[in-house]
Amino acid sequence: MPRLLPLRISIKDCLVLVILVIFNTIHITDMANNNMDIQSKEKKVKEDTSDKGVTFNEVEEEYLKSCPYADKGNISLCSSLLYPCISCDRSIDCRYGEFYNYNCTVKPKVMCSGSKTFNRTAICRFCYQTERWEHRCDQKANCNSLASPLNFYLTNCTVSDDIICLGRRKFLKKIRCSWTAGTRWGTALLLALTLGGFGADRFYLGHWQEGIGKLFSFGGLGVWTLVDALLIGIHHLGPADGSLYI
Repeated sequence: MPRLLPLRISIKDCLVLVILVIFNTIHITDMANNNMDIQSKEKKVKEDTSDKGVTFNEVEEEYLKSCPYADKGNISLCSSLLYPCISCDRSIDCRYGEFYNYNCTVKPKVMCSGSKTFNRTAICRFCYQTERWEHRCDQKANCNSLASPLNFYLTNCTVSDDIICLGRRKFLKKIRCSWTAGTRWGTALLLALTLGGFGADRFYLGHWQEGIGKLFSFGGLGVWTLVDALLIGIHHLGPADGSLYI
């Protein structure tokens, strides 16, 4: 019977193999980022076209769900009520950036104690000019947080109930794509340093194809393991779904 010759692989061949795999990974990542950007742009166009006919007019008496009325039995001071239980005269005659006394009135069917007409002091500004902590925005998780340049998207934002401002209380705002799926940077780095030769870090980040290649090549004889540990350490290699570390 013919004897099988042992398979010999030189260090040079291993380095070439690791370099080819790394370049292939970068190419696949760039293609995935481009596809995610195209999908986000298409969805943005659909949302823009669907939002053209949307109005934010309040449904009549819907505010009673969050306001005290006769059936609830809990009565508060009228001057302590917040939106949408009160309606303030938001005049645009005020000087921008300065404090202005707004004349507020309690809405019909809202039960409270004290005068139903009072003044409240607030800064003269439009609602879309409020600070980040003064409004809440709908977060989206279908964009790539690791894209370069930074990825932004349009979303609906609503001013907090204790803020008095001019214009619509709901508005569109362009914010940075920043979301996380719970992937921990410390865990990924620890797996890269301890079990990186078996591709555990790649499997943890969702790069299962590279993880299989890393598993059967024993981490590129250690070279691929060191490269991945370095990439994770500088936050260049992140989760496959485009989310951020926590």
